[in-house]
Amino acid sequence: MIKLQGINKTYNNGAPLHVLKGLNLEIQTGEFAAIMGSSGSGKSTLLNIMGILDDYDSGDYYLNDVLIKDLSEKDSAVYRNKLIGFVFQSFNLVSFKNALENVALPLYYQGMKRSRRNKVAMEYLDRVGLAEWANHLPSELSGGQKQRVAIARSLVANPRIILADEPTGALDSQTSIEVMQLLQEVNRDGMTIVMVTHDPEMAAMSQKIIKIRDGIIGSIDHNHNGKA
Repeated sequence: MIKLQGINKTYNNGAPLHVLKGLNLEIQTGEFAAIMGSSGSGKSTLLNIMGILDDYDSGDYYLNDVLIKDLSEKDSAVYRNKLIGFVFQSFNLVSFKNALENVALPLYYQGMKRSRRNKVAMEYLDRVGLAEWANHLPSELSGGQKQRVAIARSLVANPRIILADEPTGALDSQTSIEVMQLLQEVNRDGMTIVMVTHDPEMAAMSQKIIKIRDGIIGSIDHNHNGKA
């Protein structure tokens, strides 16, 4: 599903900063992988490259057997919308839209008619246990509820992969476990999930822990407890 070969990325903010240094990584269809590493190790850069939010300098990135390289902004958006769902630490919900409208947003961009997209969005809200909160604004939801809305939104367009950047970073420990259990459930249905986290307890709920050190893969641990 994801194949990175010899990926290099340097940022030039005054002085060049070589963030990814010939990184190689494969993630199979249906895997739940956690990426860990200290601040500045390159984990967020790696996730952004996987999500076609950032480009890379050299190497090859294959997503679903398609080479993702030198794409126009339009083509990047097409691949993102078709293949990838995103979940962020800060939820990234639209504050003036209710839960249902937030979940339906990707379908709006796909041009789906309102009645149809609201029906589909409601099915996904129900799946994450928030059907009764469909008409509530984000300001009326708890952190855990917001993240559930964000997960429903990431799933609604039926992507091939979910990229989650510190999805439990803004949540208390009990709510974090509940959100991780929801992600495990989604993974059991066949969804490929790649998550960046700094929390070993959350990483332990994945199947594969990838540790990045200084821009390369330091180690990969297969976690047999991650499949709940």
